[in-house]
Amino acid sequence: MGRRDERTLSRRRFLSAGASATLIIGCSGKGAATTPREHDEEGEGDVTPAEDLMREHGVLRRAIFVYDDAAHRLETGAQVPLDQLGATAALIKRVIEDYHEKLEEQHLFPRFEQAGTLVELVAVLRRQHDAGRAITSRVLASASATLADADRAQLAAALRSFNRMYRPHAAREDTVLFPALHRIVGRKAYDELGEQFEDIEKKTLGEGGFEKAVVEVARIERAFGLDDLAKLTP
Repeated sequence: MGRRDERTLSRRRFLSAGASATLIIGCSGKGAATTPREHDEEGEGDVTPAEDLMREHGVLRRAIFVYDDAAHRLETGAQVPLDQLGATAALIKRVIEDYHEKLEEQHLFPRFEQAGTLVELVAVLRRQHDAGRAITSRVLASASATLADADRAQLAAALRSFNRMYRPHAAREDTVLFPALHRIVGRKAYDELGEQFEDIEKKTLGEGGFEKAVVEVARIERAFGLDDLAKLTP
């Protein structure tokens, strides 16, 4: 079994933990149920480089949701669990800035630049990475301090600014940059890129880095009282 296959199985076990063995995750055209194990056997669940990056964007989007709530509390004078806000910023720094964005800057962006493809978009994405890191540094510093009213307003503005930039940033990568990656590198290089990503993830985040990030962001959501997805249904 190759590294990508092992990683795929590991992530499926994580995502299906606590679920019933009879959990139905899909149906064929004839209406037959398909179990996670059957998906493994069919080889339909290979984790590609683009899928890896998009999953990490999912962690980022959940952190952005926490930032939304924190900004609202700061603006309305409500209590903010600053330690958990700091934990959110630390998660963004560790998983998104120090890992995910470094992957993009070192292994994706140069390929687009060398191919002369989406060069203007890549230039904007690079600048936004730098801007995001500056905001994260401010959030980390503010979350460890006692906030006066003016400080609360400035921190809320920083959180809003981060979210306003990163929502379209991640969406543009998901819908424009990542889909073009396979085309410019070819199948063999694309598969090799997946192996590189796995090795770098283990080195940077440790074993099960993505899974641990999901657990951490879920814990933060509970601390903010944002863990009940059903409450968001209009």
